[in-house]
Amino acid sequence: MHNLTMFDWSDLRYFLAVAREGSSLAAARALRVNQSTVHRRLVELEKRLGCPLVERRPSGYRLTEYGKELQPYAERVEQAASALRRHAATFDKGMRGTVRLTCSTTIAHRLMRSELLDNFHKKHPGIKIELLMTDRILDLSSGEADVAIRGGEAREEALVGRKIADVPWALYASRSYVERNGRPRSPEDIGSHSIIEFTGEIAALAAARWLPSKAPRARISGQASNVPSVLLAVKSGGGLALLPSPLADLDRDLVQVIGPIPEVDYPIYLFTHRDLRKIPRIASFFDYCVRRLRPVLTGVELGKTN
Repeated sequence: MHNLTMFDWSDLRYFLAVAREGSSLAAARALRVNQSTVHRRLVELEKRLGCPLVERRPSGYRLTEYGKELQPYAERVEQAASALRRHAATFDKGMRGTVRLTCSTTIAHRLMRSELLDNFHKKHPGIKIELLMTDRILDLSSGEADVAIRGGEAREEALVGRKIADVPWALYASRSYVERNGRPRSPEDIGSHSIIEFTGEIAALAAARWLPSKAPRARISGQASNVPSVLLAVKSGGGLALLPSPLADLDRDLVQVIGPIPEVDYPIYLFTHRDLRKIPRIASFFDYCVRRLRPVLTGVELGKTN
């Protein structure tokens, strides 16, 4: 019982990261610390609680029965701590500090090519925008980021969001591929071509399902689990694939062969937590993005093409 009163609550973060990620290395990446820190803090928590929380295996970590029983309690502590942090943050009424923006690497690429962030910094020099580029969906409720640009509607009731745009997608090939194999003129022509297959999380996109539905017998010449990799596969001449037009149109080696295709338009939303929406610096950046982000994502300047 003495040990139970002495454990460090912050060690629960490391336990939860290992439980969710399945290994100390993946947990370290998620927490942005080194692997030895995760291992040390987990061992210390087990020591203080007096029971093993994980089984260490060559393939990673697995929760023990004790760990499985304690995980929901640890998650409630995490939720309470996050709520306290968010509420305390609302006391800050100033226009200085950091706003952490999370988005995919594809969207980040478009942001960095635009002047959107630079113009915001000029308008609000006391606010720093920290860009977190990852295809992992960061948890705004637990404080992993402040604002998110992502596809699809909110999955949490605590988030507030605004739809920014429907991003158009089209079918692309490299110039070298078209020179060698010709250019499909309609979906019916795709069956005689090679295509790049989407795997992993992006396999759920409407764009990922469109090609197999139109050309179920087309030869699959490659696979990729993220949009930048799909683009590289197409650029190398590997085959045809659907790509977001604002990104693909920037590459002179690519040719839009069919599209845009309305049924695979991808809705993009801007999200923040409802508590963070009350913080002036975050509210200011959120409102700025609502007004200015659409042209960056679509490549269309409010009714006219670039």
